[in-house]
Amino acid sequence: MKSAVNRRALYITETAVMTALLIVLQAVTKPAGQYVTGTCVNGALAVSVLAVGLWSGVTVAALSPFFAFLLGIGPQLPQIVPAIAAGNLVFVLLLGLLAGGGEVPLWRRGIAWLAAAAGKFAALYLLVVKLLCAVLPLKEQQAAMLTAMFSYPQLATALAGGGIALLLTPLIRRAARR
Repeated sequence: MKSAVNRRALYITETAVMTALLIVLQAVTKPAGQYVTGTCVNGALAVSVLAVGLWSGVTVAALSPFFAFLLGIGPQLPQIVPAIAAGNLVFVLLLGLLAGGGEVPLWRRGIAWLAAAAGKFAALYLLVVKLLCAVLPLKEQQAAMLTAMFSYPQLATALAGGGIALLLTPLIRRAARR
């Protein structure tokens, strides 16, 4: 029983560390722009699901956009925060379900990475560009900015962050002896 309690405490602690790392990365990279911040965020999301576990990834993915909003990162429209959380959740769920766990072949991790990036891009494009831009009372300039932010840059940053995480995760898992 004690070992189960210790494992649970470790899991919660690692999830908290990943959440804190993500917040720090968002704050530090904010001046560098969407491509740098997005890559770092997606990398942290991918590491949390691949190195810690699915529920860790889900937790970090759901919390990330709320902290970004509070830090003034991205558009300051509260209606977009749940859409970003949904995109993050698609990313970590696809990555975790297709490539999570221990020793997964490289080809499967590659497919999971591509599917997760494409899934996040599709979710954000549909939710923000096609749905929210159509129903929110936005000025033309705001809609254009959201379309630019939530289209192909999302695919690029998900691919970059996920790729970096795929390279780092085996090292992290080995250091944590998993």
